[in-house]
Amino acid sequence: MLVLGIETSCDETGVALYDTCQGLLGHTLYSQVDMHREYGGVVPELASRDHIRRILPLIRQLFRQSDTSLESVDAIACTQGPGLAGALLTGASFSSALAFARNIPVLNIHHLEGHLLSPLLSDPAPDFPFVALLVSGGHTQLMRVDGIGQYRLLGETVDDAAGEAFDKTAKLLDLDYPGGKLLAELATQGRAEQFRLPRPMLNSNDLNFSFSGLKTAAALLIGKHEMNSQTRADIAFAFEDAVTDVLVKKSVTALNITGLPQLVVAGGVGANSRLRQKLLHHLSGTDITVFFPALEFCTDNGAMIALAGALRLQQLDERLRAGGSFTVKARWNLEDL
Repeated sequence: MLVLGIETSCDETGVALYDTCQGLLGHTLYSQVDMHREYGGVVPELASRDHIRRILPLIRQLFRQSDTSLESVDAIACTQGPGLAGALLTGASFSSALAFARNIPVLNIHHLEGHLLSPLLSDPAPDFPFVALLVSGGHTQLMRVDGIGQYRLLGETVDDAAGEAFDKTAKLLDLDYPGGKLLAELATQGRAEQFRLPRPMLNSNDLNFSFSGLKTAAALLIGKHEMNSQTRADIAFAFEDAVTDVLVKKSVTALNITGLPQLVVAGGVGANSRLRQKLLHHLSGTDITVFFPALEFCTDNGAMIALAGALRLQQLDERLRAGGSFTVKARWNLEDL
């Protein structure tokens, strides 16, 4: 069966086609980064309006590239939440209208479930069960994944998520938007051990995280020094080093507690090269395998939504519905699935 996936939870419009027999047939993505850059962050109303402008041309482009058509689509999967309410409504209303017109079903997909399952788009792909480190936007969580819809929270951030801390610290360093990616790039020019920042909750005897205090420590460090290009790079290095140390330590602890031999890393921060290097180094020589999604599937994208929809469709998921009526969930816990 062929599933059209539509993702509009924030500032990226993503569409994709996933076939339950052939796999991913194609995906297209439009990022609003340039539009939001002058404001220093995402403006929700502008994001919603731009999704309306982009979604239909992207779908037409997708059909051309994949040499298929709307008539071949058996179901539509759209992101129902969490995310920006207006942005979510754009995708949900479009999906519902399109499904109603074609008399095909709609699948409401949890945005974080899409990220969680995104490594399944790669080859090799993990088998269930596995531990997942989910570091996407405002979320930093460790999950035990036993199957589709079988997710158990092991630990999560008690304040700022890792991605939020990256973006806020980037602003303190006068970096442009999107700051997290630019901070990681700047950190490559930094000197190791020039500065050291705290590792919050590193030895808390649980699997929770906290990054708000680390951001404050970085702010205090910045205030103590006269900023030049090298000092800024050194602080960026120290910050990234602290965040990735915590993420690695907690992930390894989760693997030890569960006894599972597979770790999946998903979400935007999952693209961070230092995090990937540290995890691979730390787990080298063990029986544990680490799976990362391709870089193109770390950020928000339609492919992960199409995949999640196809897997749900194969289960005849209870969230399968006819087009026409719809709702969105700006806040939605993954464990509530």
